[in-house]
Parts: sequence; structure tokens; C-alpha cells
Amino acid sequence: MTDTVMDDAAGAGGLTVGAAASHVGVTVRTLHHWDAIGLVRPSGRTSGGYRLYSAADVARIHRVLIYRELGLPLDDIGELLDAPTVDMAVPLRQQRAQLVERISRLQAMVDAVDRMIDAASAGILLSPEEQVAIFGQRWEPSSLAGARDRWGDTAQWAQYAERAAGMSPEDWQRIADNLARLENDLAAAKRAGVRPGSAEANALAERHRASIGAYFDCTHAMQVCLGRTHAADPGFTAYYDAIEPGLTLWLRDIIDANARARGVDPDSATWT
Repeated sequence: MTDTVMDDAAGAGGLTVGAAASHVGVTVRTLHHWDAIGLVRPSGRTSGGYRLYSAADVARIHRVLIYRELGLPLDDIGELLDAPTVDMAVPLRQQRAQLVERISRLQAMVDAVDRMIDAASAGILLSPEEQVAIFGQRWEPSSLAGARDRWGDTAQWAQYAERAAGMSPEDWQRIADNLARLENDLAAAKRAGVRPGSAEANALAERHRASIGAYFDCTHAMQVCLGRTHAADPGFTAYYDAIEPGLTLWLRDIIDANARARGVDPDSATWT
């Protein structure tokens, strides 16, 4: 309905509730509710008792819609409309502050999602130079692309990306330092002849599982699968055996023994 037709209808006695609802873009039920709570009461009635909305009533509806779009509660809107002497700038400033805060929260959420997207795509939010500085000269930044290609569609990679998105260079440095200490302790235990299944070996296996837990939740069965993968992968074998000859297979053995002690059969363990 055009403004001219609306004005003519209102001038002729007002708009019916259906016509008024159609004109302002709300439902008839909404206008009934606003009438019931005294927010927008129609000025007239037909001879049959049906609501009729004048041009002033429709203008009030538009003001309600504007305030509602700003997020004001209906009770506050009613007070604003019925108290023209009230300084309207006060509640509007309050509402503006709330909107700014909401925008800030939403922007922070957008930034977090962007970081998760970047982490899921790149594997880590560090430059290649930062990666080498933190993880050492043996670190290959290109290995992350291979890891993403291999595990990028898994729940564990998604969990890793979520955690990586919130990690700072200082967080990565702490992880790298903890891993270096663990590798040194593993090598020392291997040289000292610590037997798989002993209390010392089991404690080291648990520390190894905790180191994986920095990236994603790792069960004992998952740890067994990783130990098996590392032992079969020439790259992983070369990495661990460069720390201590035979360390790769010994690490797999202490992982298996620890899992068995905790009720997991290494021979039938699956990625669960």
C-alpha cells in the first residue's frame, strides 16, 4: 500500500489491523500484542469493534520498530514514547554503548575464526623463520603441509587448528622447550637401559602422550597408532634415531607397554 493510499485510508477512519500490519511489515499478532501491553493502541474502532489505526498510530509503530532495531526492550520503548519530556539521548547513548560492545565482541569472534581458518590452512601461525628459531635447525616448515594433507580432514586436525589459533610465539616456545626436555629424558632412559613396562618407562610414555595433548586430545590407543606410524616412517625414524640410536623403536615399545598396562591391547589398537 502506498503512503497516499495509507493516508487516505487513515483519513477515512484509519487502517484495519491487517492493512496496518502489511504497511509497516509486521504481523497482525505483533500488533495485537502491542495493543495488549499498551505499546501501540489503535485510536479508533469500526462499528463492529475492529481496530483502526490512524496516521499517528502508524507513525508510532514506525518509531517502535526503529527502537526495537536498536535493541531496546519493549518496556523501555514504551517509556520513551510516552514520556516526551525525557532526555531521549540518555537511553540512546546507553544503547549505543551496548551496540559498540556487541560489535567489539563480534569482531573478536570474527578475528578468532579467521585465525582458526589460517591455522587450519597453514598448520601454524608462525613464519618459517619463527618456526626454525623456536623448533631448531632440524625443523622443516614444509612438513606442516604434508601433515595437513594427511590429517587435514580429521577431527584431531580441527582441534589442533582451534588450539593453534590461540597460541602465541611464547606458547610455542614453551611447547618446544617441554618437547626438548622430554626427548633428552627419553634418550637418557634408553641409554640407561630402562625397560619398557617399568614405572620409569610408563611415566615417560605418559609425558609423551601429554606432549601430543598440547595439539589434540590423545587416547592411549591413538598414542599406540602414532608410535606405530613413527616406527614405520623413515622421516620420523631418522629424527628420533639422530637423538639416540634405536630411540624410535624403544619409544614405540614403551608406548605399547604403557598402553597394555592401562587395558589397551597394542596389537588391536585403533585410532579412537
